[in-house]
Amino acid sequence: MPRLPAAMPTVPRLQGFQRRHLRGKAHPLKPVVQVGDGGVSDAIIAAIDDALASHELIKVRLHAPEDKKATAQDLADRTKSALCGVVGHTVILYRPDPDEPRLELPKRAS
Repeated sequence: MPRLPAAMPTVPRLQGFQRRHLRGKAHPLKPVVQVGDGGVSDAIIAAIDDALASHELIKVRLHAPEDKKATAQDLADRTKSALCGVVGHTVILYRPDPDEPRLELPKRAS
């Protein structure tokens, strides 16, 4: 029987400066999932879900997508993660752990 998360994640709402911060954090990372010629499948979504649960911030490499921005948004929507950016054919996704977030996002001083 599949393991269900303790709390279903909600899509994090990020401001521009927070997305920029996360893109900087993702710079040294290597892509952990690659989407090949077959496109986005349920197995790809499951692999991205597992990677987000383990790392919170990941890179996904797209191989020759027809529309990379639409594919990136589809990945973010289906994994309930925030799309931080698309650099070349690499998508940066972020989803904090609902119980114990490991990455701290910057906040604007009020």
